[in-house]
Amino acid sequence: MNPIETNKTYQEYVDKKSPNSPIVKNCFNAFLIGGLICSIGQVIFNYCKYRGMDIQMSNTIVSIILIGLSAFLTGLNLFNRIGKFAGAGSLVPITGFANSIVSPAMEYKSEGYVMGVGGKMFTVAGPVLVFGISASILIGIIFLIFNTQAITFV
Repeated sequence: MNPIETNKTYQEYVDKKSPNSPIVKNCFNAFLIGGLICSIGQVIFNYCKYRGMDIQMSNTIVSIILIGLSAFLTGLNLFNRIGKFAGAGSLVPITGFANSIVSPAMEYKSEGYVMGVGGKMFTVAGPVLVFGISASILIGIIFLIFNTQAITFV
């Protein structure tokens, strides 16, 4: 058998054995759960505004509640089930970041609070924070340079 026939036979075998991915269903689930998370955030925001808080305070409270709720659901092992159903719909908002910090902390709690929980909790968060802070400093410097040159951004 020549190599081309072997590759073709193998590809046919893989195509038969590989399950088809339900892309439309996965996209709908991500849209549904991601929209639900954002809707919950909007309800909290509207309630804060109704109570007379300014926009910045309302945004802060929404972030705190969504992060706390995500961490709590991760602790109960419910967020992983939601994530399995929703895919990226649950991971993209701020709730996914909270889940990515709490999950390793729970997994390594047997190694102790300092090296287990504390060390593993920042395995994911550390690079994200370093990149975020570095990028914001770089963008701030670029903005400062352009702003001192009388170039305005609309």
